[in-house]
Amino acid sequence: MYKYEYVLVKEKKGNLDGTQEHREIIEKYAQDGYRYVGFIPTLTKGYGLDFGSSAIDLIFEKQEK
Repeated sequence: MYKYEYVLVKEKKGNLDGTQEHREIIEKYAQDGYRYVGFIPTLTKGYGLDFGSSAIDLIFEKQEK
């Protein structure tokens, strides 16, 4: 059986472009034995030129003993 962890990453300056926060979070969880498996957009913008995700959940898994 696997245990799953979800980490919310939110925009800081209007969008997620240029942020490195997700990389730091992935590295931290990898050191704790978790594997990064994907992400889910939890808040999106879809109007005009400002289209994209403004918040995502990073998903990690770890096999339980």
